[in-house]
Amino acid sequence: MLSDYDAHDPENGEFYNGARIDFASYVQGLLDEECGLNLSPGLVPCSHRWLLDEEGAMAGVVRVRHHIDTPFLANEAGHIGYDVPPAQRGRGFGVACLQAGLARAQELSVPRVLLCADAGNPASWRTIERCGGVLEREFHSDHYQCLVRRYWIKC
Repeated sequence: MLSDYDAHDPENGEFYNGARIDFASYVQGLLDEECGLNLSPGLVPCSHRWLLDEEGAMAGVVRVRHHIDTPFLANEAGHIGYDVPPAQRGRGFGVACLQAGLARAQELSVPRVLLCADAGNPASWRTIERCGGVLEREFHSDHYQCLVRRYWIKC
């Protein structure tokens, strides 16, 4: 997955640099984050799940924030984020990631989830719509410097 991002989408691949440096520490950090331990300012507890394809290759990642009690999360990021490595895109793994994230949100008793997608990334917002997302509005994000679509999905 890391090599795939390096070759085809290095900007988004930077998110996973910690795994490259020390994988065991990276995984421990994800487990700590899920338990709300050692959180950096502005972060909230977050569950990370990995989706593997039929050969065991990384096909996607979903992150479920347990709550969105910060202005940035409540306005521009939302409860769920997901990534599909470039080589795995167009195979339905985005929908599978989001469905897994919605299941986790339901386990956490989140009644409805907020998702935000770059309006210039139709694959992402179509995935959200395929999973029941209802568009609330579009707005210009100062943080992401682009037009963002905000969706809600009932769990």
